[in-house]
Amino acid sequence: MAFKGMLKDEDIAAALKHCAAAESFKHKEFFTKVGLAGKSTEDLKKAFYFVDQDKSGFIEEDELKLFLQTFSAGARALTDKETKAFLAAGDVDGDGMIGVDEFATLVKA
Repeated sequence: MAFKGMLKDEDIAAALKHCAAAESFKHKEFFTKVGLAGKSTEDLKKAFYFVDQDKSGFIEEDELKLFLQTFSAGARALTDKETKAFLAAGDVDGDGMIGVDEFATLVKA
């Protein structure tokens, strides 16, 4: 598991269960429940690189769609509506992607 040692397995399971239904994902609630909201900026940068599957230095829309699967392979994909809302919340500079600093800001917001 990518977040081993950074997040508790039971927190990940509870956070995923909380947003298991389509259209139930709320990034602020998820970050709090999973334990990321209280992490240091350095830890958030590490978390960013787990989500940045193609290692481009940005989290693109297709990676956001599979965001929950970063925490558990069996988790659902986000809906298009959830993905677009998540991207809009994190993409401060309007380039259509979330950079590492934007991600850290999004999690801490």
